[in-house]
Amino acid sequence: MKKIYYLKTCDTCRRILKNMDTSGYILQEIKTNPITVKQLEELYNLTKSYEVLFSKRAKKYKQMDLKSQHLTEEDFKQFILEEYTFLKRPVTVNEKDVFIGNLQKKVSIF
Repeated sequence: MKKIYYLKTCDTCRRILKNMDTSGYILQEIKTNPITVKQLEELYNLTKSYEVLFSKRAKKYKQMDLKSQHLTEEDFKQFILEEYTFLKRPVTVNEKDVFIGNLQKKVSIF
């Protein structure tokens, strides 16, 4: 499977998508088409962690004062499912490889 989870209002996602060949990828805009439990579990199977999929840069992370709480893997999963902004983006799945976020060295692979 080749898939990209992104947010169309995110400047970083737009820049990355503009600079990469997305032919052959399924694009899923996570605000209008939220990630499902099954999809998140598939990502977990590739990463072995919900925390690496979780964005600590999301505004709600600060608003909810989550930094001061001890969050479990189950907490990270639940927050991602409840609020699309908690999914670190973009998430690019290329068969069995997954690239999370926007680090230039990872993006340049594509």
